[in-house]
Amino acid sequence: MDVARTEVTPHRRGNAARLGLMALPVAFFAVFFAYPVAAIVARGVKADGAWRLGRVVDVLAEPDMRHVLWFTTWQALASTALTLLIALPGAYVFARYDFPGRQVLRAVVTVPFVLPTVVVGTAFLALVGRGGLFDDLWGIRLDTTVWAILLAHVFFNYAVVVRTVGGLWAQLDPRQEEAARVLGACRLTAWRMVTLPALAPAVAAAALMVFLFTFTSFGVVQILGGPTFSTLEVEIYRQTSEIFDLSTAAVLTIVQFVAVGAILGVHAWTVRRRESALKLVDPSRTARRPRGAAQWALLGAVLATVALLLVLPLAVLVQRSLDAPGFAYYKALTRTDDSTFLVPPVDAMVNSLQYAVVATLIAVLIGSLAAAALARRDAGRLVRGFDALLMLPLGVSAVTVGFGFLIALDKPPLDLRGSWILVPLAQALVGAPFVVRTMLPVLRAVDERLREAAAVLGASPWRVWREVDLPIVRRALLIAAGFAFAVSLGEFGATVFIARPDNPTLPVAVARLLARPGDLNYGQAMALSTILMVVCAVALGVLERLRTDRTGEF
Repeated sequence: MDVARTEVTPHRRGNAARLGLMALPVAFFAVFFAYPVAAIVARGVKADGAWRLGRVVDVLAEPDMRHVLWFTTWQALASTALTLLIALPGAYVFARYDFPGRQVLRAVVTVPFVLPTVVVGTAFLALVGRGGLFDDLWGIRLDTTVWAILLAHVFFNYAVVVRTVGGLWAQLDPRQEEAARVLGACRLTAWRMVTLPALAPAVAAAALMVFLFTFTSFGVVQILGGPTFSTLEVEIYRQTSEIFDLSTAAVLTIVQFVAVGAILGVHAWTVRRRESALKLVDPSRTARRPRGAAQWALLGAVLATVALLLVLPLAVLVQRSLDAPGFAYYKALTRTDDSTFLVPPVDAMVNSLQYAVVATLIAVLIGSLAAAALARRDAGRLVRGFDALLMLPLGVSAVTVGFGFLIALDKPPLDLRGSWILVPLAQALVGAPFVVRTMLPVLRAVDERLREAAAVLGASPWRVWREVDLPIVRRALLIAAGFAFAVSLGEFGATVFIARPDNPTLPVAVARLLARPGDLNYGQAMALSTILMVVCAVALGVLERLRTDRTGEF
């Protein structure tokens, strides 16, 4: 009887610990995500206590709304296909080739992903619009076509494919493909029959992630699309902030929510398949120096792509911020324009840093607890389902979340409309999933027997975490904090609604400057975007120094 009690107690203690770990993340997402989203949807689609389902049909039947749905889906599919086409050769080069400057180039490739979408949109606006380098290319105004949006999406998501697919490609044993060639298969046949099936789950996961990011694109389309092109995210913002039609915005939010839920469900399935179906090797054993003219030519083509697609837009952004002599655009940031800002635009940098620090602390706390609960191998379906729910803030309209904060958090005991904490709370919602994705693979690699042994010896759950998990995941925790910080700095969709006029963040300040005519405002937007880019690049540099191969891709 004592033996049975000894065997059952750790299991029961583990279940209690898991529930305790999940309590705070569940409460956080329920109060600051589910409740605001539900509040704004209910405000829009209910009248006099009754659901107006006919309104949903009427909105979706409108020609303008059908065009928005079509363009949102079409540009996401086109952006995903174009990203895969351009980035897959890069994934192969980073996975299989060892060449001088490889680690530096890897960091350069990752910079666009951590940049705020406002900076990405501004960089391509500097490249193709208002007298940019390719303002008029072969008689085509790129800033008035969808190509600028598609290329900006490729710029932003190139690292997603390189890291997700390349990370797995580097761990595939090349001897399997070599064995197929020894048996008489040509190089293409061996790759198609051996390597491609092994890579398929990673390619599918990367494609779904790119599709999700582009399907919910806001900052890039808002800046580059103008009044001609509008995604669901942009249209939700327009309906709420310009037209004040909450009913239409709510219907579009429901459509986006359903679509994102389906995408995340498929993505979770592909990730589980990728994790369970392969036998991997040490990546350091698979990379080698390029050999032959064809391999050097492929390396050169990838380097040229990185230079033209990833480096050139950022270089032009910096150059446009320095167009005025004597750093005039940067000096203008210290002055107050009463018609645009209540404070000097440079104060937005201080605000952004303060908000990002608080948001990072919240995201790390919530994300770490959630990852610790999800990492246990005996987690049930309910816990695994919570894993998918954690990703929803990345796909649901950030504009809806921000507006939902104003609608839902306006009554005691949660009357936070006038509080500064609203901004870091919204930013933490977006940062927490990145913390989970970064820490979860490392936590799952911890031998469960170490935790069980500590529990049998009487250690409390807190002491088990402190003595067993923390020494192993400390570096991943720092990387997760860095990602949360970079993401918080660039959050725009929710912040544009809830940031107070006297406390704008950098992305909000950039958007305000771009919305006003005049070279001075345009130049200041370029200068602020450059500052934001440098801060994010420095944060990424620190992440790369801390990075290990056992941390998550993103």
